[in-house]
Amino acid sequence: MDVAITGASGLIGRALRSSLEADGHRVAPLVRPGGSGRGIAWDPDGGTIDAGGLEGLDAVVHLAGEGVASGRWTDEHKEAVLRSRVQGTTLLAGALAGLRRPPKVFVSGSAIGYYGSRGDEILGEEAPPGYDFLSSVCVAWEAATAAAEDAGIRTLHIRTGIVLSGEGGALGAQRLAFKLGLGAKAGHGAQWMSWIHLDDEVGAIRHALDDDRLAGAANLVAPHPVTNAEFTKAFARSLHRPAFLRIPRLVTALPLGIGPLADSLLFVSQRVEPAALLGSGYQFRHRDLDEAFASL
Repeated sequence: MDVAITGASGLIGRALRSSLEADGHRVAPLVRPGGSGRGIAWDPDGGTIDAGGLEGLDAVVHLAGEGVASGRWTDEHKEAVLRSRVQGTTLLAGALAGLRRPPKVFVSGSAIGYYGSRGDEILGEEAPPGYDFLSSVCVAWEAATAAAEDAGIRTLHIRTGIVLSGEGGALGAQRLAFKLGLGAKAGHGAQWMSWIHLDDEVGAIRHALDDDRLAGAANLVAPHPVTNAEFTKAFARSLHRPAFLRIPRLVTALPLGIGPLADSLLFVSQRVEPAALLGSGYQFRHRDLDEAFASL
C-alpha cells in the first residue's frame, strides 16, 4: 500500500509511519518548505501542493495542525490553530478531488473537542457538536474535507481523545510533576476523560484504511473513559507516587491566556464511546487504563 501522511513528524505520525513501514508499506510524508527529508511538497500557508505526487496513492492520512497547547491562548494563537487546520485540509482535499487516480480513502484528523463539555452524557458519533472554541474548530476542520467527499473519496474524520504515550504528548507535560509527587486532579475531578493508547490510535487508523464500512466520523478513544480523579490516581499509581493535590477551578481566571486553555483542557467533561470502531470489529489492545499506563 502507498500512503501519504501529513504531520508525519508528530507523535502520532511517527508511530503510524513506523508501523506501516514495518509491514512493508510505502509511506510518503508531505513536507513543508524548509522541512527535512524527502517527500511530497506542500505549503498550506502559500496554498500550493505537488498534486502530481499524490497521483495513484492508495490512502492519505492528514494529521497536521498547530498544537492546541503549544502556546498561550491569545487571539493570535487561536487563529493559528483554526487556520492551520482549515487551510491545510481545504488545500489537501481540493488536490485529491482533482486527481485522475485519487486514493481510495482519506483519513482526516479531528478531535473529541468536537463535542464540547457535556457532563455525564455518553457521546457517540451521532452526538451534535458543542458551542465552545474547540468545538467550532473541529466543525470547520471536518467541513474542510468536502471537496474530497464530493469527489467520491471515502473520507473519515478521526475524533481523537487524549493520546497516551511514553514519548511525549499529554503525559509528557505532566510526567515530571507526577514523579515528584505533585500530581493533582482538576477541581473535584468528576469530569470525564476519554483516552486512547498510542498503539490503538495507530491500530485504529490502520483499521480505517482497510475497512470500507468506516466513513464520516469515528471516535478514537478506548471503550472505558474515566473521571479526572480516576485518571490522576492511575497515572500516579503507575509511577508509584501519591496524588493528593487539587488544581482549583480559579486557575481559569488567570490572565495571559492560561486560564481559558486550562478550562478547555483540564475541566472539560467528555464521556465518549468508540461506537463506530467497535461496530466495525476493531479489537482494542488497551481497554483498561491501569494496563495502558503499565505498558508505557
